[in-house]
Amino acid sequence: MLAVGFDLDMTLADTRTGIAAAFERLSAETGVPIDTAAVVSRLGPPLETELAYWYPPEDVPELAARYRAFYGEVAVPRTSPMPGASAAVDAVRARGGRVIVVTAKNQRDAEATVRFLGLNVNAVAGGLFGAGKGSALTEFGATAYAGDHVADIDAARAAGARSVAIATGPYDSEALRAYGADIVLPDLRGFPDTLNELINPGSPSRQ
Repeated sequence: MLAVGFDLDMTLADTRTGIAAAFERLSAETGVPIDTAAVVSRLGPPLETELAYWYPPEDVPELAARYRAFYGEVAVPRTSPMPGASAAVDAVRARGGRVIVVTAKNQRDAEATVRFLGLNVNAVAGGLFGAGKGSALTEFGATAYAGDHVADIDAARAAGARSVAIATGPYDSEALRAYGADIVLPDLRGFPDTLNELINPGSPSRQ
């Protein structure tokens, strides 16, 4: 059975405005200036990785909890779907396939984001990054994983799945292709056209 995994931030969901707002609130509460443009330019890794750019390591766990406590209120309502997101998910479901979202975002906020966007997925697995996503993808039986980060290519490899790289995040098409993605798309609007290639490797696909 066709089973496809998708990353969330900057693959299915444009979370830049919401995450910027959440970091602005954290900045106001702590009195520490944060360049939110820099923050949203490197989405993908876990929250703790980004917080470490702005705060001492010993403060990161507490601040991560603080951030997550208001993320649902501040950021989720400011989230919008990436171009082609719903159509990409629906194309898999129309083929009788299953969809899982696997993301570094924590489970609660990942589920809230998926619900807010109305994405028709079968499962959500949060709190995973890079090759660490492989366990959830393998358990789900995913044969492909789509994401915007080179770490999402690592995730696909860890699961023995094909990688579909979407150039809507911090890496352009050339960088994603050089890293070894199986299929590279400018955005998810081309994803439905890749399904024949994902089901029958070697058939024509857009790259």
